[in-house]
Amino acid sequence: MFLLATVTLCCGAVAGTVALFEQVPAPIPSEQVAQRMAIDVTAQAPVRVVGAPFEPNVNPRQR
Repeated sequence: MFLLATVTLCCGAVAGTVALFEQVPAPIPSEQVAQRMAIDVTAQAPVRVVGAPFEPNVNPRQR
């Protein structure tokens, strides 16, 4: 247990240090505008279904 706790704390310290010094580029303004736009869910393209449709087996004794 002592070894597990020691390894966990060391790995956490290393990951925290790396996260502090990692540089994250700022998004450009055009990407920020695109992220705020609403998505039209009614304009979805139809998909092709291959095979038989799924029917749940509500009576396990019957196949």
